[in-house]
Amino acid sequence: MNLCSLNLPSSWFIYLHMLLILFIFTSTWFGRNAIASTLGNETDQLALLKFKELIFNDPYGILDSWNSSTNFCNWDGLTCNPMHERVIQLNLQGYQLHGTISPLVGNLSFLRVLDLGNNNFYGTIPREFGRLLQLQGADLSNNSLHGEFPTNMTSCFELQELHLYGINLIGKIPVEIGSLRKLQVLSVGRNKLTGQIPASIGNLSSLTHLFMGENNLEGEIPQEIGLLRNLTYIQVGENKLSGMLPSTLFNMSSLITIAATLNQFNGSLPSNMFQNLPNLQEFGIGGNQISGSIPISITNASVLQLLDIGFNYFVGQVPNQGKLLDIVYIDLENNSLGGNSTNDFDFLEPLTNCSKLYFFSISYNNLGGYLPNFIGNLSTQLSQLYLGFNQISGKIPAELANLNNLTILSLGYNHFDGIIPTAFGKFREMQILGLDGNFLSGIIPTSIGNLSKLFSLSLTQNMLEGNIPPSIGNCQKLQSLYLAQNNLTGPIPSENLFSGSLPDEVGKLKNIEKLDVSDNYLSGNIPGTNGECMSLENLYLQGNSFNGIIPSSLSSLKGLQYLDLSRNHLSGSIPEGMQDISVLQYLNVSFNMLDGEVPTEDVFQNSSRFSITGNSKLCGGISNLHLPPCPINGRKLAKHHSYRKLIAVIVSAVAFLLIVH
Repeated sequence: MNLCSLNLPSSWFIYLHMLLILFIFTSTWFGRNAIASTLGNETDQLALLKFKELIFNDPYGILDSWNSSTNFCNWDGLTCNPMHERVIQLNLQGYQLHGTISPLVGNLSFLRVLDLGNNNFYGTIPREFGRLLQLQGADLSNNSLHGEFPTNMTSCFELQELHLYGINLIGKIPVEIGSLRKLQVLSVGRNKLTGQIPASIGNLSSLTHLFMGENNLEGEIPQEIGLLRNLTYIQVGENKLSGMLPSTLFNMSSLITIAATLNQFNGSLPSNMFQNLPNLQEFGIGGNQISGSIPISITNASVLQLLDIGFNYFVGQVPNQGKLLDIVYIDLENNSLGGNSTNDFDFLEPLTNCSKLYFFSISYNNLGGYLPNFIGNLSTQLSQLYLGFNQISGKIPAELANLNNLTILSLGYNHFDGIIPTAFGKFREMQILGLDGNFLSGIIPTSIGNLSKLFSLSLTQNMLEGNIPPSIGNCQKLQSLYLAQNNLTGPIPSENLFSGSLPDEVGKLKNIEKLDVSDNYLSGNIPGTNGECMSLENLYLQGNSFNGIIPSSLSSLKGLQYLDLSRNHLSGSIPEGMQDISVLQYLNVSFNMLDGEVPTEDVFQNSSRFSITGNSKLCGGISNLHLPPCPINGRKLAKHHSYRKLIAVIVSAVAFLLIVH
């Protein structure tokens, strides 16, 4: 048919012409894209197969599906774009894959998420990763990689999260890091990075989380950190950073966590700093050289949950923290807080409002005066309370027993006097109780036997008297028992005068690892039941009045490493089985009344590992002890006489045979 004969309007011809051009264009476009898509698919598949080739161990078989029998978009660990069938996610996190990372991963040009964290990859991060221009998230954390920070990845301008935690990176953080304007999370902690934090970090305007802890970074935190208005979390702890904390840091109202522990920061904190940090929940600067007073504005830190300023040089009184209703953890230890005065504990009563408090330590300071009875009104959630190494005097408040969820109570090395409160028997959750280094007197209360979860009890260096209560045997989980250096009567002598005998119940402590009752007046036999304490590693019984023999059952303590029985009245011989304790590092039996032969095996082979001084009737042993030889007893003489008879018979028989022959 002749189209011209149809007498159509000229506009129709123009329309048909345009349709023809569009058809030709789209055919060409789709054809090219089909070819490009095919080529792209082949590139992705090749890159993935090369990746698999470099994996030498795949314990979970996650890569078993990576073969040509199925489309690679169906392989485990992969996600493809449904339109282009190009890989957009590679997620093999936590499969313990062992091998190197193929540089051909850089050919996955559509890749947005790369997660290879928590595997056993080794080698370096391929430079080709810098070609992944659409990459938004990368996680290579917790592998055995090495090398410098992958500077090429700073060309991946779409990156929002970069996790390079714990992969042995060395060198410096590159200045180019500042080009990642969309970056929200930067995690480079637990590496070996050196140098300074670059000022260009201030260009990361989208950053919310910054992890740089556990490296070797030095110098000051740049003031430009204050430009990060979206930052909520900063962790730079365990480095070698120094100088003052940047003033801009204390004006960042978005901050939830500041973690800068174990560095070399100095200077003081602004008194009003907490007024400008309304969202701060965690503030950790322990283990630095920061001085001055604790900022008084801490009373306004109403959402604070963790406060760690221990191991610094803070001075003065502890401010009121009664408004910190969410506080869980307070560590003020190892400073110079307090003035050894009666008002040093004024902060304590408001603290009773903090019903969530779980951990509180103010040990190693200069707190004085009496410990107020209302300490028993602290949170019943309190689990650990450390008040040791201060100047606190007076009686130990029995009200402490109201804190019945305590697992650790440390009151050691103060000036407490009086008795150990019997109410302490209510501590049913107690695991560690330290009352050592005080002036406590009276007896050890039998109620201590109620502490069924106790595994460490330290009462050394007091003036306790009486017997070790048999109820101690009820503390079946007890691993460390320190009762050394106590007093019976009169002034504190240079030796400890703890009276009575060591009860057999001590031998029932089957989990005991350390037992120290040295330098007391304990008497009687060493209980043979100690041989049942199979976990015992350290046993110190020196400086008492024990008599009788060394129980042979001690030889069954195969884990025993240190044994000191010196300065007692022990008699008999050293059990031969002692030389069979293969892990025994030191034995001291000096200044007793021992006799007989000194063994020569194992610990007895090296004179620096044992002491037998002051036992004049010992004999034998290794040569450098210079002990007299042991006399041959009647049985040995008889044995030698029998040997002579046997030899004579043999000689006679041989002579007779020779004559006959």
